[in-house]
Amino acid sequence: MVTGAAKGIGRTIAERYAKDGAFVYANDLKEGEMDEWAKELSERENTTVVPLYFNICDFDAVVKAVMRIKKEQGRIDVLANNAGIVTYEPLLLIDFDKLRKMFEVNVIAMIHLIQMVSKVMKRQKSGSIINMASIVGLKGAKGQLSYSATKGAVISTTLSASKELAEYNIRVNAVAPGMVATERFKNEIEGRFEERLQSVGMGRFADPEEIADVYSFFASDRSKYVTGQVLGVEGSFAI
Repeated sequence: MVTGAAKGIGRTIAERYAKDGAFVYANDLKEGEMDEWAKELSERENTTVVPLYFNICDFDAVVKAVMRIKKEQGRIDVLANNAGIVTYEPLLLIDFDKLRKMFEVNVIAMIHLIQMVSKVMKRQKSGSIINMASIVGLKGAKGQLSYSATKGAVISTTLSASKELAEYNIRVNAVAPGMVATERFKNEIEGRFEERLQSVGMGRFADPEEIADVYSFFASDRSKYVTGQVLGVEGSFAI
């Protein structure tokens, strides 16, 4: 299951999993938004991509989704936690309603998803959980205190969950991107961060496919002895 799969990095992760031959449940909010894409992707990659429309903050909806997958497949091999929201505000101008909402989506909903899915994985004694962190959760960033705080929480959740679940052969890792050239980033945000490109050692923003490659690695047996890791995908980004 991939959350936040309608656009951006989440869509690219789902597409990579489909290319890898996985049976993919793609989650997002807006009913019908992924129907045509899921059908085309299934046909192109000769697999099955099923849209799952629910709000990850709705605990009842999450439970129903997990139960549906368990009923239909008998197992859940991978949870790719990608869904999240972001605001950019300096410390003195933080909107605490937005901050609470970010923690609700980026942290609390993610922890609940981990809890529910790990119950299924525990019974099968296997599974991989991959969380979307950020390089700012490791290093901090001026003007991004709120977002950095939520991603720091994602990282600490990953480390603790990996220790609790290792005995069941469930791996928990996190991916920490720098700036990624999604369509939204290029259309809405890129101009605000052009000066930061000078701080990227490789001289460019990441492609979404480069984040999906790491999600593919963590989902596969290539990482079967890797857990509790936070892998930066940031091109030597000196924040």
